Amino acid sequence: MPQHARTTRVCRDCDGFPIVAITTGTRHTDGTRTTLRVTCSTCQGTGHTAAPAIGLVRFGK
Repeated sequence: MPQHARTTRVCRDCDGFPIVAITTGTRHTDGTRTTLRVTCSTCQGTGHTAAPAIGLVRFGK
């Protein structure tokens, strides 16, 4: 019997790359570059978004 894998939604803002390193242009004394780690503010560094709630919405009376 086939197993169905649950697919998680990839964040639309970071496209699944939630943490990036940005170089500042300066170097440390040992010659390595100075970098900043920045996380995606939409998914808070997980790379996935929450699936929308499935349900019925009732309008009117």
